[in-house]
Amino acid sequence: MLSSREEMASEFFHCSEGERVAFEAGIKLGTIYHQFVGTPVASSNVDSLERAIEEGVMVQPFVEDVKVTINRSMLRKKRNEFDYQTLTGNMMEVRLTIQIDDVEAVAEMSYISELKYPLMFIRKISKIE
Repeated sequence: MLSSREEMASEFFHCSEGERVAFEAGIKLGTIYHQFVGTPVASSNVDSLERAIEEGVMVQPFVEDVKVTINRSMLRKKRNEFDYQTLTGNMMEVRLTIQIDDVEAVAEMSYISELKYPLMFIRKISKIE
């Protein structure tokens, strides 16, 4: 059930609910990528960074679930006190669920080695019974 503010906002969208959940999913994935790539990351903060990204996304409208995994095998030890590593798109796996009324989208961001690219895509859109 949409709140009155969500109903007011929906008047601006001239598309199907499926298209709207896909749009919302794309916004959330793009936000994760562009907000967090470049964040300093190490084995000492990787768990808290994953949770911070998830918690930041969960407060956005229509988000039902989000899971962020940072590939720990890509983390390296610091070489000296001035050395640190930053988060890159190919280190992240993200899966999120967006729901508007009775339509749900599951979207993902995953590094696709054949493409050499962290691809954002819709896994499925379905009507909730």
